[in-house]
Amino acid sequence: MGFKPENGMLVRARGRVSLYEARGNYQLIADSLVRSGEGLLRAKFELLKNNLASEGLFDEAQKKSLPVFPLRIAVITSPSGAALRDILNILQRRWPLATVRIYGVPVQGDEAAPAIVNALQAANQHNWAEVIICGRGGGSLEDLWAFNEESVARAIHASDLPVVSAVGHEIDFSISDFVADLRAPTPSAAAELVSPDQRVLRQSLSALDSRLQQRSTHLLQVLSQKLDHLAHRLRQQHPGQRLAQHRKLLQQASHRLRLAATRIIPERRRILQNLARTLNAVSPLPTLARGYAIVTDAQSGVAISSVEDVQPKQALITQLHDGQILSNIDKVNEVTLDIEDS
Repeated sequence: MGFKPENGMLVRARGRVSLYEARGNYQLIADSLVRSGEGLLRAKFELLKNNLASEGLFDEAQKKSLPVFPLRIAVITSPSGAALRDILNILQRRWPLATVRIYGVPVQGDEAAPAIVNALQAANQHNWAEVIICGRGGGSLEDLWAFNEESVARAIHASDLPVVSAVGHEIDFSISDFVADLRAPTPSAAAELVSPDQRVLRQSLSALDSRLQQRSTHLLQVLSQKLDHLAHRLRQQHPGQRLAQHRKLLQQASHRLRLAATRIIPERRRILQNLARTLNAVSPLPTLARGYAIVTDAQSGVAISSVEDVQPKQALITQLHDGQILSNIDKVNEVTLDIEDS
């Protein structure tokens, strides 16, 4: 005899069963009760969950991170199910750059769990994909049971590639969800979780491109100004530029010299002429031209102005206006000239 108590678990009564009414309520008396149908699956689910958790298969530290921009995605699911169509549509819309490889498997029934395990092992052996989506659409606990099998859980845990579990609807939980690197509430959500949104990326790239152009323009302006400054300094330090500067300075100095010469030379000529006239005025040469002479000692060159300055045999030089006479003194006669009488 089977019945469903208030907690929702389906059980089956064995042995002697009595049903009677007591004060308006029916009471059942049985020798033993055993779980049946979904109740038995729930018990198996909790037992396996606790065992795997105690082994550390659910530890967050062991979970692998997903690639940010995956280009190769493996999908393990039914090739004819709606879940696959949803996954492909979302990937095509969000991230068309990705290539998808489908590992078709049955997702319920006795053959489902071994097929899922083989597909997980094959995806790892091929080592082609960067991430794996493993799951199916919604259904009853019995329909989803393949993803609660211990063999599937251990195959997911042993995968070198990150695995996203996408089993059933958001309210459904499976052992695969706990052991996978990431749990998606639905297959569609799994496709969104493994793929970047190309629209967001385009907006980000556009913003980055705008910032890059602004930075590039600013940097080019700074470098252009620096280049102009260096070119100006180079022109200033260039030998040709310096030579041109010195040539200009030389031209200016030459111009100033010509101006100074134009002004100074006539002035100096006038001063020289005045000095010459003054010199001629005091010079003895005109006097010598009138017949006078200058007598000097031949050795010392001292002018002789008195007979007292000479001695016999002394050599004298007599300077006339047109030459000199060298003579020796034989005798000195002292004759005084009366200047006033003359």
